[in-house]
This record gives sequence, structure tokens and C-alpha cells, in this order.
Amino acid sequence: MTPFKISDYRKRMDGALDSLRKEFGGLRTGRANAALLDGLVVNAYGSEMPIHQIGSVSVPESRMLVVTVWDKTMVAAVEKALRQSSLGLNPVTDGTTLRIPMPPLTEERRRDLTKVAGTYSENAKIAVRNVRRDAMTTLKRLEKDGDMSENEQKAHEKDVQSATDEFVGKIDDALTQKSAEIMQV
Repeated sequence: MTPFKISDYRKRMDGALDSLRKEFGGLRTGRANAALLDGLVVNAYGSEMPIHQIGSVSVPESRMLVVTVWDKTMVAAVEKALRQSSLGLNPVTDGTTLRIPMPPLTEERRRDLTKVAGTYSENAKIAVRNVRRDAMTTLKRLEKDGDMSENEQKAHEKDVQSATDEFVGKIDDALTQKSAEIMQV
């Protein structure tokens, strides 16, 4: 029994794909998405806090986000954070509720967001390739130390390469899907 487990490396590759999906969730498309506000921090109670710790974010309709702030003294701070963010959002305050209409994106902005999505996917591919490199290094070391036969090493290298190809394909598919979503008017 060899100490090499392809499943450990597949988990790491899957982590890169999950990270990419989270980054894609933060990219603004024409449609409202609660994940858009995940990275937003609010200056509350003397420190920086994520918006989801101050209120709840919901999507009542396709072009509207609603933030319900739990503490009415924090409404102004949440509104300020939304206005100062780079998201280009203009909230409308109604008591402890902030309604955030999603303005349509210009063609130029859509192209820019597609480029950003491409950068995110390239970073995910690099992460997958780094996992592949780690796996290959481990296999070479195990074979050199005599813990694995050369035939086992070659078989595992094929498994690692097929896993790499599979995850790079999934990343490409995710990019194609996100680009289509961004460019959809």
C-alpha cells in the first residue's frame, strides 16, 4: 500500500474550483445576486464588519437586492458602505430596509467584467496546476525513496494528469457560463 492518495489532490483541485465559483458570485451581472455584497464591509460598532453580520440580504426580484438591517442605528453606516463601494449601487432607505435597484450594465462594462472573469479563471487554473506539480513531485520522491515502483508512479501520474484535465475543463465551462451570463442583456 502506497502513501499516495489521488483523492487528497482532487480535494485541493476542487477547492480551487469552489474558490472560483465564489469569486464569480461577486461579479456583478445585470441580475441581482445576494453574493454580490459578500465582500462588502461596514464600519459598525467601532470596527469593520461584513454586511451579513449586520443584516440579511435577499433578492425579492431579478433586478432588486434588499438589505434588512437588524439594528436601526446601523442603517446609515450600511447605506454609506453601499454608496462608497465600487459596485456602483444606489440604495433607497425605507426604515431599516435598504432597497437596491440593479442598474443595467453598459456594453463596455460587460466586456470589462468578462475580462475580470477570465483573470479569475486563469488564477484557478494556476492553482490546479500547482496541485498537479505538488502531486508529481511527491510521486517522484516516493519512487526515488523506494516506497513506490516505477509502474505505480507512472499509473498515478496518469491519474493526476486526468484529474488536472478534468478540473481545467470544469473551470473553462464555468467561465463560459459566467461570460454568457454577464453578456446577456
